[in-house]
Amino acid sequence: MAPVPMPSALSFELLGKCSVTKARAATLHLPHGPVPLPIFMPVATQASLKGLTPDQLEDQGCRLCLNNTYHLGLKPGQVTLDAIGGAHKLQSWPHNILTDSGGFQMVSLLKLAKVTEEGVRFLSPHDGSPMLLTPEHSISLQNSIGSDIMMQLDDVIATTSPDLARMKEAMERSVRWLDRCIQVHKYPERQNLFCIIQGGLDLDLRRECTAQMVARDTPGIAIGGLSGGEAKDAYCRVVDTCTGLLPEKKPRYVMGVGYPEDLVVSVALGADMFDCVWPTRTARFGNAITSAGVLNIRNAVYAEDFGSIEDGCQCTCCRPANQGGLGITRAYIYHVTAKETAGAHLLTMHNVHYQLNLMRLAREAILEDRYPQFVKDFFGKLYDWEKEKYPEWAVTALQGVGVDLLND
Repeated sequence: MAPVPMPSALSFELLGKCSVTKARAATLHLPHGPVPLPIFMPVATQASLKGLTPDQLEDQGCRLCLNNTYHLGLKPGQVTLDAIGGAHKLQSWPHNILTDSGGFQMVSLLKLAKVTEEGVRFLSPHDGSPMLLTPEHSISLQNSIGSDIMMQLDDVIATTSPDLARMKEAMERSVRWLDRCIQVHKYPERQNLFCIIQGGLDLDLRRECTAQMVARDTPGIAIGGLSGGEAKDAYCRVVDTCTGLLPEKKPRYVMGVGYPEDLVVSVALGADMFDCVWPTRTARFGNAITSAGVLNIRNAVYAEDFGSIEDGCQCTCCRPANQGGLGITRAYIYHVTAKETAGAHLLTMHNVHYQLNLMRLAREAILEDRYPQFVKDFFGKLYDWEKEKYPEWAVTALQGVGVDLLND
């Protein structure tokens, strides 16, 4: 039997829906302020977005970023978090924080992890000592972090696994672990616990898990276990299936998604929230995200290019100095990106702003009921209007929600 529904520390204000697709625009009211949906959440894994100060992250328009429970539990550790009063104070961040439970690290970082009903046993990457992460400990750490949105500990396995029995076991265990998370959550009146739908690429497992998770009535719902190397068309089928079964007036979070085309299609499929390390990680390799695709500013072609990274961009990096920006040129970034950390910092500013602004523009399009045209314009610019280059997975997924990219 599902536990009694917990109190909610959020309110979800649905403001508009696309008349063609499943796209939604809303405002998510959280303890540290309102968040516009759809939203991309930059990943500040260890209470720091690599390359940016908290003020710089705020200047790009971020109002909800992601920290990682597993990493913060190791360093600075729960004692320090309790002493200072949580991650908001630790990282001088006045806005909202979402914490990943640590479950994904069991797949991505820890090759020797062993999952049992009790939790996940693994060897510390710092000193090799045996460690155990249980649902109870994950929630205890997140209570100490003080995140506005907490994620349950789930049993995560790669979507590409051929072991259906193990996939079903992980899905069912994730439901049981959610119940344990709910039971020990200390502060439901100020921290929101989200469940995570599992089930790999098997749509029947996803439907079964969705029903079980929805019955727990958590403040928000995540679709997990994706972005693990699966084919994009399979990814889209899972997202479309799950969103079709979710309550209308709760936020829907697809975990680990960050490429611009993935965001635009996933919004059309009914998702609201996304996160990924890609925009900041790719910046450290000299790459800038633009509406025409990713530019590698380390290429010599930019050595005497005195334009901004993207014309019209209002990020701190691109905006002219007389408008309160830095007025940085491609030539300057080419000059410093391979030699100085400043190059990565500037590109991180731009890339984070691009992702946040893409979702802002998507939100405006939904509210004005022109999202299908927004999607067509986005893909047109990205592929220089050469429709034969449009990815087949995107064409198919969008056709399923009433948008035909190949015909005007």
